[in-house]
Amino acid sequence: VQLQAFGGGLVQAGGFLRLSCAGSGLALSMYGMAWFRQAPGKEREFVARMNWAGFHDEYVDSVKGRFTISRATSEPTLYLEMTSLKPEDTAVYYCASGPYAEIVVPGGVRYWGRGTLVTVSS
Repeated sequence: VQLQAFGGGLVQAGGFLRLSCAGSGLALSMYGMAWFRQAPGKEREFVARMNWAGFHDEYVDSVKGRFTISRATSEPTLYLEMTSLKPEDTAVYYCASGPYAEIVVPGGVRYWGRGTLVTVSS
């Protein structure tokens, strides 16, 4: 199983970024997918999740209405569209996979992708 996140960068507050996560070797019908983030000096936190069928998306309160998790229909790729970015969104973002019911905490993740850094300037 391999996951690789892309799309991070430097953006001004109020801006937009779209992160992508390419997956391979996954039993797609079995696992949910999620995004986590880890800001400097803080613990890794849950951001969003969905099941691989594309339903039941869920978000941490701090990103509701600003972030959207989605997936490609024809290939194993997960996205996170981030709008109205704030400096407090600055973090390394990780895609992750595991049982849908469990991937709201880092301990429930079975597979981690390499992170991508998002920096939001004020």
